[in-house]
Amino acid sequence: MSATGTTPTGTATGIRLHAPAPGWSVTADVVIVGSGVAGLTAALRCQAAGLRTVVVTKARLDDGSTRWAQGGVAAALGEGDTPEQHLDDTLVAGAGLCDEAAVRTLVTEGPDAVRRLIATGAHFDESAGGALALTREGGHHRRRIAHAGGDATGAEISRALVEAVRARGIRTVENALVLDLLTDADGRTAGVSLHVMGEGQHDGVGAALAPAVVLATGGMGQVFSATTNPHVSTGDGVALALRAGAEVSDLEFVQFHPTVLFLGADAEGQQPLVSEAVRGEGAHLVDADGVRFMVGQHELAELAPRDIVAKGITRRMQELGAEHMYLDARHFGAEMWETRFPTILASCRAHGIDPVTEPIPVAPAAHYASGGVRTDLRGRTTVPGLYACGEVACTGVHGANRLASNSLLEGLVYAERIADDIAASHRENGLHARVPAPVPHPETPTHALMPPEARFAIQRVMTQGAGVLRSADSLAEAAAGLGRIHAEAAGALAENGKTAEPGVDTWEATNLLCVARVLVAAARRREETRGCHWREDHADRDDAAWSRHIVVRLNPDRTLAVHTTPTAEFPPTRPECRTNQQEQ
Repeated sequence: MSATGTTPTGTATGIRLHAPAPGWSVTADVVIVGSGVAGLTAALRCQAAGLRTVVVTKARLDDGSTRWAQGGVAAALGEGDTPEQHLDDTLVAGAGLCDEAAVRTLVTEGPDAVRRLIATGAHFDESAGGALALTREGGHHRRRIAHAGGDATGAEISRALVEAVRARGIRTVENALVLDLLTDADGRTAGVSLHVMGEGQHDGVGAALAPAVVLATGGMGQVFSATTNPHVSTGDGVALALRAGAEVSDLEFVQFHPTVLFLGADAEGQQPLVSEAVRGEGAHLVDADGVRFMVGQHELAELAPRDIVAKGITRRMQELGAEHMYLDARHFGAEMWETRFPTILASCRAHGIDPVTEPIPVAPAAHYASGGVRTDLRGRTTVPGLYACGEVACTGVHGANRLASNSLLEGLVYAERIADDIAASHRENGLHARVPAPVPHPETPTHALMPPEARFAIQRVMTQGAGVLRSADSLAEAAAGLGRIHAEAAGALAENGKTAEPGVDTWEATNLLCVARVLVAAARRREETRGCHWREDHADRDDAAWSRHIVVRLNPDRTLAVHTTPTAEFPPTRPECRTNQQEQ
């Protein structure tokens, strides 16, 4: 394994966001950061195991990325479908970089996890006979996508889980931005520092102390100008993990959703998603002349894996000098649009497009991070006591490109596994009695905070240099642009000891810069095209050189330690984890 830098695995960097010292604290057995499907599933299972559980979430409990998921949750629930077939489709989409043991865990435990979600109170759409109504999406050879409210699956799952969390009296801290992982003198997890934004029982910077922390913070789509992610998706979990000394992997594999409603070339922020399920029900991708350009490019045409469709759209846009393509589903008719896709129909009409009578203008936009904080099959990271699940994590399930609708399933399956591991640790080690004693918070800024306006500068740099199409030149320009943003803030700190005022905007901008630097470093290192990483200057997949993962850590001086694994297999997360992961 090659590497730069010498920070040992699991060693804290000493880097923390500049913030006031915590003025209040709560104590628990486990702190879960995030309130999407992963976070709330973990919370419910931890609480059921008798663990004192606290959920910290950045906005309201139901404001995570899960509620925006339209398509559904994939699992082998239909007649004739099997976990093995689901595994095969996932491995193909992952382009040679999936961890097969992780995928097998997902597809074999997934069906029962969905059934438990239904038992929790989630209502999925049913056929006339009362069975689950299953549909197809890109990369799936069978109908295995369970959906709710037509195209409001995430909202229904979020509703059910939030109601269950509230009914069971699990303690929650809403409107709270997590800042940094707290560790004890031995480098073990001791909780998190967080800032509550003027709401609820607590206010200002405080601490949630616990020997186990679960990151379920979602994605980092806001690192780009146009994304399907909500405003809160600023990579906070990945940045926190990096500062804590954890490893992240495969961050170069950012999935751009092929069909996002095109609102103009200058549109920024969260963009309306047009679910893959629309294509699953028979919508066609066409250019301005009505030509179905995906036919002949892949056996599944419009239902090819997302990276292939996004590339197909982008190529056609380049060929024609167009800003977008079209998704044509006029043949659905009004009744199908109103019953199967009411959310998308309303969104399109709100922007002046009527899918019943006209094609929908679409273009790719940043959607999902296939990489993230590296974990094993129990969700354990390289930092003792720190876990990660959902989009913030890199379990090995997604490889180089996530298969459609596997994300909600991954959140369910791995959240349950994490909760079981934490419960087992408490039983074995008697951790109820251990009150963590975190290392004191630094009183003066040692690292610069980015000013609020840096957010938009970072987004422009990343969109131009590290978007759907990448090259050595574009990525070098992106790295230089990010370097200038950092240098300007660091120079002010060095010159007069001052940094940007601590606050949500500056903390988020600082997190965005951190994850952007890692993404660009990994993308520069991977000199091939694979999955959703598309290098114009290295147009082919190169298994001989690049059938391996890129792992990154943050050094104490803020430089990056970049590793490439010798093979496509992940190394253990920690020395004590050197067991056969298949049996885990």
